[in-house]
Amino acid sequence: MNRASLDGEPVETVLLDMDGTLLDLHFDNYFWGEVLPATWGAQRGLDAAAARAELAPRFRAVEGTLDWYCLDYWARELGLDVLALKAGAAERIAWLPGVEAALARLGELGLRRVVVTNSHGAGLALKEEVTGLLSRVEAVHTSHEFGAAKEEAAFWAALAQREPLDPATTLLVDDNPDVLAAARAWGIRHCHQIRRPDTTAEERPAVGPGAPDLATIVDGLHPLEEAQRGSA
Repeated sequence: MNRASLDGEPVETVLLDMDGTLLDLHFDNYFWGEVLPATWGAQRGLDAAAARAELAPRFRAVEGTLDWYCLDYWARELGLDVLALKAGAAERIAWLPGVEAALARLGELGLRRVVVTNSHGAGLALKEEVTGLLSRVEAVHTSHEFGAAKEEAAFWAALAQREPLDPATTLLVDDNPDVLAAARAWGIRHCHQIRRPDTTAEERPAVGPGAPDLATIVDGLHPLEEAQRGSA
């Protein structure tokens, strides 16, 4: 049964990206841009800037693929205990402003809240330990369990086999325009972009519908009965 309305259209399921939608992307940007290059560079007599320059083409070569998001892949490639390094910076893991209240509101509306993330399972477990995120949603699915990144159509096809969702009544909220484009092409009706995924950075331009944060998007959801009365 449809329980909410967005722009006059019914919504039953809300798919939520984790990093940059629920959690502050500052942690990941800091880790991959500062901690990892500094550690890798120190082993090779390079300063952080030189290390970043050497790592950049290696990052670009796999960006948007499952390897890009895989901690095991980078541990093998770089000879580092990537998970331990992440754990060492875990004090920077944090909710984005307004997210906890927005998740509660989605629950009040009776919507199914599903986290869909490219995060490696070990990274997800670390963030769950810090935030208790998973107790606030009905389900979580990772690209690693499906063998395809969210940027690929195969992810969305696999998700549909696992989740009882109707693409026509599903809302996806994500900060990655490539992910949103893939979901939209697959058939997800409502795809909204988070424009400020990192609280230490400026807003990004949105490609299609977007908002600075999840709370703003959730404010646009209304109980279906209320929306129907308003249009009567």
